[in-house]
Amino acid sequence: MASALSITSPLQGTIWQLKVAVGDEVREGQELIIIESMKMEHPIKAPESGVISLIRVEEGSTVTKGEKILELTPQEISAPVAVTEGPASSTKERSDLAEVHERHAKGYDEARPERVAKRRARNQRTARENIADLIDEGSLIEYGPLVIAPQRRRRELQDLIDNTPADGMVSGIATVNGEIFDEEVAQTVVISYDYMVLAGTQGGQNHRKKDRMFELAERQQLPVVFFTEGGGGRPGDTDGVGFAGLDCLAFAYWGKLSGLVPMIGINSGYCFAGNAAILACCDVIIATDDSHIGMAGPAMIEGGGLGTYHPTEIGPIDVQEANGVVDIRVADEAEGVAVAKKYLSYFQGRLPEWQIPDQDALRHVVPENRKQIYDMRDVIDGLFDIDSVLELRPKWGDGMITCLARMDGRPVGVIANNPHHLGGAIDATAADKSARFMQLCEAHGLPIVFLCDTPGFMVGPESEQEGMVRRAGRLFVVGASLSVPFMTIITRKGYGLGAQGMTGGGFKQPLFTVAWPTGEVGGMGLEGAVALGYRKELEAVKDLAEREVLYDKMVDKMYEHGKAVSAASYFEFDDVIDPADSRKWIMTALRSAPSREVTPKRHRPVDTV
Repeated sequence: MASALSITSPLQGTIWQLKVAVGDEVREGQELIIIESMKMEHPIKAPESGVISLIRVEEGSTVTKGEKILELTPQEISAPVAVTEGPASSTKERSDLAEVHERHAKGYDEARPERVAKRRARNQRTARENIADLIDEGSLIEYGPLVIAPQRRRRELQDLIDNTPADGMVSGIATVNGEIFDEEVAQTVVISYDYMVLAGTQGGQNHRKKDRMFELAERQQLPVVFFTEGGGGRPGDTDGVGFAGLDCLAFAYWGKLSGLVPMIGINSGYCFAGNAAILACCDVIIATDDSHIGMAGPAMIEGGGLGTYHPTEIGPIDVQEANGVVDIRVADEAEGVAVAKKYLSYFQGRLPEWQIPDQDALRHVVPENRKQIYDMRDVIDGLFDIDSVLELRPKWGDGMITCLARMDGRPVGVIANNPHHLGGAIDATAADKSARFMQLCEAHGLPIVFLCDTPGFMVGPESEQEGMVRRAGRLFVVGASLSVPFMTIITRKGYGLGAQGMTGGGFKQPLFTVAWPTGEVGGMGLEGAVALGYRKELEAVKDLAEREVLYDKMVDKMYEHGKAVSAASYFEFDDVIDPADSRKWIMTALRSAPSREVTPKRHRPVDTV
């Protein structure tokens, strides 16, 4: 007969349950005793099949680690042994897991058909539909989906679970454009207010969720895409310990991200107060035709004694596009998401494939007649990769065109004078627009291509009323601090301080400054230089017709002196080139410039204006 095996306690605890008696036959792995220790149950199982020959403990007794608790005589067991408990069936969902699934489902659109129907009636999508369209399928890791509005003191728990899922905010980390770029590069923080929950207002818990996501974005250097629709602060929360809530951290954390990671705001519908403040901090604001954006909604305006307004009277898209608040106007949320993905791609890296426009066509974009107008956007479209150009703020600061584009798949920023507006003169809004765009490119490491065609800064009493002196200075202050590679091509006019503003402060500041054959340069515009420099000679000619002839001759003579090939002979700039060679110059400069790793970026916030 085999000798008995002693079974000892593996830890100190209390015998909570004896599941066998002396003489019982047991199989290997069968539970014999359950010991309770530190509120946890620890089953003791049979090491072999056999018969229980001795039990030294009883239920409720305390045992120490290593203490002998029973003996088992090994033997083969042929008859089946009844097992009172076994593993749960793998085909049956556990109750705790079922509860988790049920709670998560409360926030899904399928659980809120009536509210979804209201979104459809307004031709709008839900928060989850927008996020699903933005991200790569199945890539979302959601943070805080089980959070509810902090209103337990005034509402029943089940009511909050049913009607305030995620406290009105869907947030997490997902990949965007992962089919193009590496997954590490594609990682993105995505956040959306949920208008189907308390009108997308900012609740106490969703402020904390923003804190969490913003901290993660900073720590992991992740871009953020934020859908901002909503009515601002929420007065109905009751569970906080504060008073006004002005000590919340979200706005400081959010503002701190400026210049550190790309911040993309997308809005559809109403966006007021705190939601608008979030949107205002974004690098780029994409808004739909039905957007109404304002620093206060109707209730706050009326409460301030400023009148009664319908929400549609506050910050309509036509106003916010014309004044520069909105960078890119889109028809609807679907287009907004598509534009956001394209915008984000410029900060994710180089595309593996690209198409080059016919470069010979650039020779004919700028007319030989120096007074004949042309479209600078034709230059941009013809110079950079096909379908790679994304213009920002096209309806504001008309004197300057700012775009993101690609050159051989590589992302760059483009700043170009617009000869259709004031002949390309840089007015106050154009200066603001270009300086801010330089900050954006500097913050996120994008090289800049300047396309110069300007007679200089806008002058005159009306211009000075707009603070032109200070605003013109921004071009020099920001331009002189650029660490990213930048270069300038003079397509036609390069005159005075305005031309220096388009070259980071002077023609020798860029990696190269070149001109097309149509280029002309000077300390000021030719016409002004003649009128100012030869005033006495012109006034000496009494006959006005003769004076005009003399004036034209002087302008022509000065043009011959200042045209590109003449100015280049003084090494004022680097060369006069065939327009078809422009890409060669740009790519040579980009390849020779030190990488971002060699010249670490400095954290500088990007102006909101």
